[in-house]
Amino acid sequence: MSLELELTKFPKDIKLKDGSKVKLRPLNRSDEKEFHALFLTIPEQERMFIKHRVMDIGVIREWCDGIDLGRNLPLLATDGNKILGVATLHQQLGGWKRHIGRVSVLVQPATRGRGIARNLIQEIVEIARATGLEKVEAEFIGGQAAAIHMFAMLGFSELLRLEDYVKDMQAIKHDYVLMGFDLTTDEEYTCAAG
Repeated sequence: MSLELELTKFPKDIKLKDGSKVKLRPLNRSDEKEFHALFLTIPEQERMFIKHRVMDIGVIREWCDGIDLGRNLPLLATDGNKILGVATLHQQLGGWKRHIGRVSVLVQPATRGRGIARNLIQEIVEIARATGLEKVEAEFIGGQAAAIHMFAMLGFSELLRLEDYVKDMQAIKHDYVLMGFDLTTDEEYTCAAG
């Protein structure tokens, strides 16, 4: 199945644990201001774990101006014009990891615990599966115990943990954790076996 076909399913309304609804849709160029506002809600201690300089509006502008959904598909959870969270499917279109997507997720603190991250990740995993990826992975700093637990509850398993391997934005060392999820279905295993 193609990414274009998968994207026709959006915007999509989903119901959260508390009964409220949010809309899921891909990031578009006009989201720059609201997308930056999402990152401004993230406490400094958590921003240490983000790989990019998201406080810089120029970084967000570059992302919004250069959207390539085939390489990076940011899926937003929105309430009106407000962006409550984002999950992104990162892909390499060639090379030895072309069959593996990487998933990242971020939800503003005031809306956590309602199922936004879980719904975003589930949608991203389904898009990855439908577009032919065989595996998805997620990277964490060891201190992100809640996120690691949530991904484990969604079926991801810990593939690798390297002690004191990465440094946050303040050059403090942390464990590096790689989790993965196999997208191959039972039907695909049966076909491969003959």
